[in-house]
Amino acid sequence: MVIALIASDKKKELMAELCMAYCGILSRHTLCATSITGKYISDATGLPIERLLSGSTGGTQQISSRIAFNEIDILFYFRDTSSNAEYADADETNMNIMRLCDLHNVPVATNIATAEALILALDRGDLDWRNNIIRR
Repeated sequence: MVIALIASDKKKELMAELCMAYCGILSRHTLCATSITGKYISDATGLPIERLLSGSTGGTQQISSRIAFNEIDILFYFRDTSSNAEYADADETNMNIMRLCDLHNVPVATNIATAEALILALDRGDLDWRNNIIRR
């Protein structure tokens, strides 16, 4: 499975902690992330991560594109919703990536509780149906 990881600045440490906790499961899958998020996770866990552009310079759009081409199986997207101004600026990007996940049946977690549920489901094989999707 290919797992994409995006985290706002205030959520990067939380994302790294999640990946440290589930390093054993995540190591059996392919990970890609926006640049700085990928660095946080790689430094904390030693996991190999394909680092894309930073979110603000197109990394989120790169992941959106991969979702559109069924190249992403799961998305962890931890956003900082505490700052209304920053959240509003990113709203169009947020809506687009969520719409693409809905359109292509990509499970998405926007918080640690849902991310843990998806990781455990992944480990049990509950998401193996994603392997039947035709890759373009």
